[in-house]
Amino acid sequence: MSFLKIKNVQHTYFTKTSATTALSDVSLEVKEGDFVSFLGPSGCGKTTLLSIIAGLIKPTSGVVTIEDKPIQTDGSQIGYMLQQDYLFPWKTIEENILLGLKLTRRLNLETKLYAFGLLEQMGLAGLENQLPKQLSGGMRQRVALVRTLATEPKLLMLDEPFSALDYQTKLKLENLVSDALTTFNKTAILVTHDIGEAIAMSDVIYLFSARPGRIHKTFIVPEEFRHLAPFQVRNHPSFSELFQTIWKELESLEPAKA
Repeated sequence: MSFLKIKNVQHTYFTKTSATTALSDVSLEVKEGDFVSFLGPSGCGKTTLLSIIAGLIKPTSGVVTIEDKPIQTDGSQIGYMLQQDYLFPWKTIEENILLGLKLTRRLNLETKLYAFGLLEQMGLAGLENQLPKQLSGGMRQRVALVRTLATEPKLLMLDEPFSALDYQTKLKLENLVSDALTTFNKTAILVTHDIGEAIAMSDVIYLFSARPGRIHKTFIVPEEFRHLAPFQVRNHPSFSELFQTIWKELESLEPAKA
């Protein structure tokens, strides 16, 4: 049974003087535990689709379900990890990672210990009383991941979460996030402009056409990649061939230059 179903989703942004269609007739299914990436030209509606899946935007038409039920608008099913960590600078790391549990009224001794356990798994034990400004960018993103996982969301949304980091930190975080999602059997959707990142982390890659966004092509990542850490995937002999294939498809979607 599919975990997430997106059926005939279309979305148009309306203003007083114009109507802009961001997505047109998008349908796809995601199995539980899968890692899926959305790739495509800028402005093709990837983030709009993420917002629709999260229940932040109601599509103009179409249906999105999780476990055959409508998306809950209280945010309890969805965890979001963004390009910026959005940690509250005046709150300690402990206060930041417990914030989601507190807002959803699920903060108790058991969930607090679970969050602290996640912090330890991310290599951040002992930093509970520090402030975000005392941590590096990569460490803050790990704190943001702990905060997201602490609420035990059914679906994790990753909107270019590594793009603001230096390359070495980005590669380390790819491995760490991939390992964490596998450990907790989380279903995840990644929006990225990085073809290599999509290949290294995903089971399935959806390539979107230019606006209005449609699914142009679906790439199934080779089985042998799925049991490797992202860094190992990047060094696999078949990595370059798949990268070039997706690159050429992405190039064909870009508008012709004068």
